[in-house]
Amino acid sequence: MKELKTFKNRQASKNILRMKTAEKVRRRRPRIGFHAPIKGGPHQALLVAKKTGCETVQLFSRNPRGWQAKPLTEADVSLFQKTRRATRLSPVLIHANYLINLAATDSELLEKSRQSFREELERALLLGVNYLVVHPGSARGACQADGLRQCANSLKEACAGLPLAQLRILLENTAGQGDCIGYRFEHLSELMRACPDLPLGVCFDTAHAFTAGYDIREAEGLEATIDVLNHTVGLKNVRAVHFNDSRAPYNSRVDRHWHIGEGHIGNEALCRVAQHPQLAHAAFILETPYDDPVADLRNITVLRSFVARHDN
Repeated sequence: MKELKTFKNRQASKNILRMKTAEKVRRRRPRIGFHAPIKGGPHQALLVAKKTGCETVQLFSRNPRGWQAKPLTEADVSLFQKTRRATRLSPVLIHANYLINLAATDSELLEKSRQSFREELERALLLGVNYLVVHPGSARGACQADGLRQCANSLKEACAGLPLAQLRILLENTAGQGDCIGYRFEHLSELMRACPDLPLGVCFDTAHAFTAGYDIREAEGLEATIDVLNHTVGLKNVRAVHFNDSRAPYNSRVDRHWHIGEGHIGNEALCRVAQHPQLAHAAFILETPYDDPVADLRNITVLRSFVARHDN
């Protein structure tokens, strides 16, 4: 693994700095949350998250599998903001809908995607959330370099003229399934360099990274992955971690989230991620399958136990 070799070459000169960093953030712990349902309105996600003891939350602001979105009314926005003040959840993330493909080669799909993403931005600004998470998209029918250029142009066009000072767009690393770009951290770095005037950051998905070829199962592999993250996008820009196990095996380029400890990454490896001092500033969001409320609570409990174990 190329990243592992590069990491080993740098490791000797960085041990002292890492020890100092670890000591500095030893008492720091990530904020924990999950992707909450919005049945009954976006504010319901905040209430569900608070009820389950979360400190942060992710939600959709609309149906994630359709182009048409029900407009947010003044009452919707007011209730959401009132509920947020009451629950004191922070940060709050919105995940963009699944149909958006900012790297599309088909002109009709590209135009729909750009319009839909702009709508997601406008909704995020109305609700006053901290982050909007988006996948870079699929470059099917084009080379990877063209896909990255298309995505960068889409980001600029969708954001044009919007006051984004209080909102940060988080580019999520992908599993690389099909023709998806964004499965290497270098892709995300290239997008950030291509859009210097946009407030871009990164959402690090553990399952996606694992199936894209970053082997985080052992401590050395995790350190190598963190090292690559730092030297590409910069760890300070990693504002969220999608904390998932993987139902798909290592380097399979397949996107299949799974319950914590029941997939190919495993409890021990994910515990190291949760306890890593250089990720402690990020919001940890569970995106495990929401097929059983009991299972979802169990995943939250497991993540919380990882962090508590580190505190002790």
